[in-house]
Amino acid sequence: MKKLSSILCLAGVLLFVSACGGEEVEKAKVLRPVSYQEVGFAGGGSVRTFSGIAETDKVIDLSFRSSGIITRFDIRLGQQVRKGQLLAQLDNVQARLAYEQSVSSLNSAASQMNTAKLNFERVRSLYEKGSASLSDFENAKNSFRTAEASHESAQRSVAIQREQINYAFIYAPENGTIASVNAEVDENVSAGQPVAILNAGADMEIALGLPESVINRVQTNSEVDVAFTSLPGVSFKGVCTEVSPSVDPNTTTYPVRIRIVDPTDDIRSGMTANVTFSFGEAATSESALIVPAKAVGEDGEGRFVFLLEEAGTSARVKKQPVQVGSLTTEGFEVLDGLQAGQKIATAGLQTLLNGQEVRLTP
Repeated sequence: MKKLSSILCLAGVLLFVSACGGEEVEKAKVLRPVSYQEVGFAGGGSVRTFSGIAETDKVIDLSFRSSGIITRFDIRLGQQVRKGQLLAQLDNVQARLAYEQSVSSLNSAASQMNTAKLNFERVRSLYEKGSASLSDFENAKNSFRTAEASHESAQRSVAIQREQINYAFIYAPENGTIASVNAEVDENVSAGQPVAILNAGADMEIALGLPESVINRVQTNSEVDVAFTSLPGVSFKGVCTEVSPSVDPNTTTYPVRIRIVDPTDDIRSGMTANVTFSFGEAATSESALIVPAKAVGEDGEGRFVFLLEEAGTSARVKKQPVQVGSLTTEGFEVLDGLQAGQKIATAGLQTLLNGQEVRLTP
């Protein structure tokens, strides 16, 4: 009886194991994502787009050269002005008072000079007749010269104060359009404070800033493509006219100006523009192949990259020995081991294995 129970128990265990072995458990395959890049030629396909603002090539801040209260302000937004047109004026009280004081000082200096001149001529006549001493003659001559110098100084002061009165007027320096108005009548302004902005240029330009990574690849007279978000479907040619040699501390970029070739009236100052730069020449049969420096590894056998051979929705890693040349701003020049268009891994070289199956990500 005990032997029969053992046989039945063993049969149950075998039946259970057999049932479990018949179940097929499928596990989802998890592929590691890998960033990649196609092998290309130096300078080929290097295109970058940056945003800028449209403005005329000559933007003038209009301001007074003295302080005071505005009594006349004939400036309106969008107004067309002509060169020499009177636009604004200050009360100019202090300048007029200073001018009147300088005129009074000039009259006093003129009277003193005439008195000193008459005294000098009288003493000189007496000296020539022997009725005056040499010291009297020298004193009279020096007094006349001092009075004459004071008179000349007073004349210059009058001229300066007369010019100060003109500092209270703003005349249009060029023909143009008022782009901004920052003051009103009866407002107290200081010297040099902009009260309006005048767009006076004939050409339309784009002002933008470029990062240090590309500034050395931009030169004056370089041609670019310009597009405006407010003018869809329309593009313009542009020419680089200015490249700053130093960085703007406020934006940490290098200021650049682009002149638009054949602009239209639809382009207005302040519009946002997208400027596209094409760096380098087109690839030729003599151009060098370039791979990113981070895609090149090195071991005891030399330099290598990980080729990515696509197979359906995945790819397989292949360790590929390469011979590289000099290191450029774009990466290593490839002398042997690769062809244009091949895909190579650009990250995680230390963890990839030869023959490993991976998933490609842009």
